[in-house]
Amino acid sequence: MNTPVMEHGAARFPFPYQPYSIQEQFMEALYCALDEGKVGIFESPTGTGKSLSLICGSLAWLRDHEERKRREAARLLEEAGADSQHDTSQGSGSSSSVAPSSSSSSAAAEPDWITDFVQKRAERDLVSKLKEEEMKRKRREERLELIRHNAQLKYALKRKSSEDEEADGEEELIVAEYESDDEAKPKNRFCDEDDDDDLEEDHVTKIYYCSRTHSQLAQFVHEVQKSPFAGDVSLVTLGSRQNLCINEDVRRLSSVQLINDRCLEMQKNKHEKREKPVEEEPKRRRGVAKAVCPFYRQEALQSLRDEVLVKVRDIEQLVALGKEKKACPYYGGRLAIPAAQLVVLPYQTLLHEATRRASGIKLKDQVVIIDEAHNLSDTITCIHSSELTGTQVCCAHSQLSQYQERYRNRLKAKNLMYIKQILFVLDGLVRVLGGKVGQNPHTQTCQPGTELLTINDFLFRAQIDNINLFKVQRYFEKSLISRKLCGFVERYQGAGVKVSSSNKENRRTEGLAHFLQALQSGQQAQPVPTPDQTVAEEGRQTSMSSPMMQVEGFLFALTNANKDGRVVVQRQGVLAQSSVKFLLLNAAVHFAPVLRDCRAVIIAGGTMQPVSDFKDQLLLSAGVSVDRIAEFACGHVIPPENILPIVLCSGPSGQELEFTFQNRDTPQMMDEVGRILSNLCNVVPGGVVCFFPSYEYERRILAHWEASGALGRLSAKKKIFQEPRKASQVEQVLTEYSKCIQMSEGINFSDELGRCVVMVGMPYPNIKSPELQEKMAYLDKTMAHVGGRSPGKALIENLCMKAVNQSIGRAIRHRGDYACILLLDRRYSRPATLQKLPGWIRTSARVQPGFGPAFGSVRKFFLEKRQQQGGP
Repeated sequence: MNTPVMEHGAARFPFPYQPYSIQEQFMEALYCALDEGKVGIFESPTGTGKSLSLICGSLAWLRDHEERKRREAARLLEEAGADSQHDTSQGSGSSSSVAPSSSSSSAAAEPDWITDFVQKRAERDLVSKLKEEEMKRKRREERLELIRHNAQLKYALKRKSSEDEEADGEEELIVAEYESDDEAKPKNRFCDEDDDDDLEEDHVTKIYYCSRTHSQLAQFVHEVQKSPFAGDVSLVTLGSRQNLCINEDVRRLSSVQLINDRCLEMQKNKHEKREKPVEEEPKRRRGVAKAVCPFYRQEALQSLRDEVLVKVRDIEQLVALGKEKKACPYYGGRLAIPAAQLVVLPYQTLLHEATRRASGIKLKDQVVIIDEAHNLSDTITCIHSSELTGTQVCCAHSQLSQYQERYRNRLKAKNLMYIKQILFVLDGLVRVLGGKVGQNPHTQTCQPGTELLTINDFLFRAQIDNINLFKVQRYFEKSLISRKLCGFVERYQGAGVKVSSSNKENRRTEGLAHFLQALQSGQQAQPVPTPDQTVAEEGRQTSMSSPMMQVEGFLFALTNANKDGRVVVQRQGVLAQSSVKFLLLNAAVHFAPVLRDCRAVIIAGGTMQPVSDFKDQLLLSAGVSVDRIAEFACGHVIPPENILPIVLCSGPSGQELEFTFQNRDTPQMMDEVGRILSNLCNVVPGGVVCFFPSYEYERRILAHWEASGALGRLSAKKKIFQEPRKASQVEQVLTEYSKCIQMSEGINFSDELGRCVVMVGMPYPNIKSPELQEKMAYLDKTMAHVGGRSPGKALIENLCMKAVNQSIGRAIRHRGDYACILLLDRRYSRPATLQKLPGWIRTSARVQPGFGPAFGSVRKFFLEKRQQQGGP
């Protein structure tokens, strides 16, 4: 990159406009962290231009890093040329009147045969290196096909001629002859996985930028397009097939898993069509010819890759370019990874090793920036946890049994052995759930109860401890048995093969933080799933197409170390509704490879407090030394007088506000909250957003207000909207809320949506949850107590304060915004709790024991703001 220094901003960091001082501080700290190979925790509040600071700071470092590498390479070449010239002059017998130094004297004293030997060896090494580079260059033309189809090539070469002659169209459903990792057989050089590295293009130094959702990634790319680096940086955006596929026949399929399977099948069909002689086609194809994807063509993909690297594009623009070029954006984007300087991708792709490897992502000596990382630990835990229902286990057993029976005579001995092992494991899982294989799971009863077991105890209980799950896992990966079984079920559905079914549960509701974020953004928010919702929804879709995929994920989870996970066995009285769930306790074990391989890792977010969670559970537990961790937190760009955070300890009638589980349901406490909100509605212009600890408490308090008449009195002052439990209804509620604010206030649409944010009580998680109790016990056992404090209890408070910070942290959207924040619970006044609020809120926070002074401050605050805006 040869980006010119812009007129605005520090000379070190090109910027599209004059940056705030906190942005300059942010970029300077980021540059140092990247240059020193640190693991950084960066906090910059929403509305302070965090994305642009990340872009300009990191790309300025990359520009300088590349320049240093070029200078170093030029210096080495110059030295090599000087040494070569010196050796030539010595060999020609030239003389000099200058007395030689001691070093040159010793060199001159070397026998000629030693000098010749060293020179010839250097020449041989250089020739060998040049030949190797030339070989790599020639192989690049075949790289895409060879890497992606190496397994299919291997199977095709081993397939017997008798199977080649079969015309029933089922050969793609048969797992190929399998070699275990104990067998050492000659391998074809084009199919050997060990050759993959030789076939792959070298990766340039790059930055992997990760965020949670596609919309956040698109917003980041738009910021890059507005930055001074837009014309120089090569950027590629990665996404799922569901987002990038341009084949309408594939896109219209009902689930993500079906889209993935059909895409891979069409690739394989294209490969087989190219490999088979034309004269064999009539003999082998008596039925309908297999479909191939018209957008998966090597020449078109190469052309798309070149276009992608020329100009910065988001996902929508990449899809449009793919349609124009008639080339697959999904694979064209992946093909551009090695040469790209900035790779933008969802962080689920980066955090899952198998997905990362399949995507062609290489982290060695690269930089990773994880944005919106406030729930990073929970995301890693969710990605690597797995759950199986009794219905899925029984269905997978039934499908695999029928598959084995149908193809018994055509499966090799090694395949039959592993299939029997998988069936034996499924038998064990059914036994643990209290059922029997071969019977209807919806009618089988079992003793209700919940057990929490270590991995080893679960294996003993299921009587599968004698099965080598690592070899079974390798068999799943190499044989593609889950995909074969999925194709088998799809073909014979309705012909004696039972297709999996699962009860459709309601999707979890949108988080309150997202609800407020959507209000403050001033947009008609689209429902954006949380990582938990995304993984759960994809899991349900997968279970509908192939329960064996779920089984594969669960067995893979069981290969974790015994101390790093637990298995929850839940028996619901009926086998179909019972389940086994693997719970990952140690997220650091899966984050450690990222930290180990990367040159630097930056964990960034608008609200990162409490930071201790990241340091203790993700970094220190993964082996990161304390001196490698860098922390940065900046204030907000708004003036201090534009925010009014108040901790309220008692209400208008003097009722002490402490919403513990024991007293929050009392009529006195519910009435007091109604009085507080009623008084606030008298003085707060625009919208008031009120958060409750749970949906259930919200339901109970609204029912109480309706019975007492308080709800009617509130409705007379401001129209009331309630966040729906179903995600599909959120958009409609937000739209109606926005219209109401516009009509009644008629001022600034985005600002007036949330002038006052009220947090009722402290949203502690359910401490009786078996999963949470086990997590607490794990932390107490594995982490040292600091000052006698239990890490498990600290986890509970940190989870609570994370929810609080995410809710109230978005009340301010830009420099000219203003808002009041009320924390209704005297427990917020504890110094340790106040310390876990974001710094820019904590420094302005006031603790008010009584309601009168607090209400007076709120009324004065909004009166002054109205006068500043020229209002009455």
